[in-house]
Amino acid sequence: MSYGYSARLIVLNKEANQNSLGVKLGALCILHNVPVTSVATELKVSRQTVYNWFCGVHPPKESLEAQIEAYIEDKLAPQ
Repeated sequence: MSYGYSARLIVLNKEANQNSLGVKLGALCILHNVPVTSVATELKVSRQTVYNWFCGVHPPKESLEAQIEAYIEDKLAPQ
């Protein structure tokens, strides 16, 4: 099932700083086809915030980094 990641979002994610936690999250969500809404709901932020992270527009706040890392480990890391 496709959650509608646009070609533009995918390109922006690939062109963004791959060391950014938000960009890394985006790449994994695109790879695993995880909907932005699920990420936003889980992390209690807006969908627009998640899109901004994915594209490298804004990095996640430091206060969310541990939650994002846990989300990646729990939901997106290979088992």
